[in-house]
Amino acid sequence: MRNFQQIETHGRSLRVSVDPEPEQEGRPALWPSVGEYPIYDPFLYTTMTTDDERNQRFRAALSQLAPDRRVLDIGTGQDLLWAHEGVQAGARHALAIEVIEDAFHKAAANLSSLTPRDRITLLLGESTNLHFAPRADVCVAEIIGSLAGAEGAAAVLADARNRHLEPGGLVVPHRAVTLAAAVRLSDLLPDQPVAFAEASLPYLRSIFDWHGKPFDVRLRVENPSVDALLSEGAPVEVLNFNGDLRTEQRTTTRLAITRPGRVDGVLTWLNLWCLPDEAPLDALRMKTNWATIYLPLFENPLPVAPGDVLELTFAATLSDDGVHPDYQLSAALHTADGQQRHGSLESPHHGGAFRAHAIYRTLFPAS
Repeated sequence: MRNFQQIETHGRSLRVSVDPEPEQEGRPALWPSVGEYPIYDPFLYTTMTTDDERNQRFRAALSQLAPDRRVLDIGTGQDLLWAHEGVQAGARHALAIEVIEDAFHKAAANLSSLTPRDRITLLLGESTNLHFAPRADVCVAEIIGSLAGAEGAAAVLADARNRHLEPGGLVVPHRAVTLAAAVRLSDLLPDQPVAFAEASLPYLRSIFDWHGKPFDVRLRVENPSVDALLSEGAPVEVLNFNGDLRTEQRTTTRLAITRPGRVDGVLTWLNLWCLPDEAPLDALRMKTNWATIYLPLFENPLPVAPGDVLELTFAATLSDDGVHPDYQLSAALHTADGQQRHGSLESPHHGGAFRAHAIYRTLFPAS
């Protein structure tokens, strides 16, 4: 059973499907993907600064790489977390950059309480537009999305390597990969409605307000049922921050169906390495602030069985802001009896269609 609530954005009233049950530890929940938008608040910052799976990996990398070096922290946030961790690990100096003005002012207030504060410099702006000297030896940037590149990590860190790092300088994290598997959305939310968590509505409104109108936001699934996966996961987006880092890419992979069910899209999740020789963070199977992202492909769920194959093409191209990627997906379901069914999705960072897929017409029903 789902409820309906109204949200107001730019003078427009939108009807939204809402899960009436409160969020509980371990219970699946549907949210808009928020990390790629400048709408951070204390709650979102707290979910990151208290993420042990993430933090232990970044700290281990900085303890190894930061001593006696200059550290650049892009997207430092209100807590200047990695700039402070860098100097605590022995960095000679840390330059912290924050683009969100409210977070910058909070960071400036917090800087006075940090020790040693004279080894941290805070700047407001986009790293891709700033100029400074000397260059850094290590760049740490927690601008990785639940879709690895969604927050603009490829463009931002490619620019940092070219302009802000010394030759041979290193980036933390080392590598990020988006994996995808075939699913049906309703199976990820067993025994509950396909509807937004009530707590997510202010963030949904903030995204629409930031853009100026509603659009089909990416769908973040917290605590999905892993049993719902109809195939193994396969890489569809690879970001090698210390290697061949591509700001745009296109991959085609074949997802072999491993159990009978129905499919209407893919579930994507993050694998992350802060150091090249460590076991990766797995956002599907570990407790972390990164969640999984569901991307719809077919208007209606299609029956599948072992032996069927979902051929998926996944492309990332830079949006009109030159930083954040737009994603394009196309799929062909090949069944064992020789039939083919096709589906697709355009998922821009901002703009684009509203209610283009059946799932969005369910989530935002007409009044």
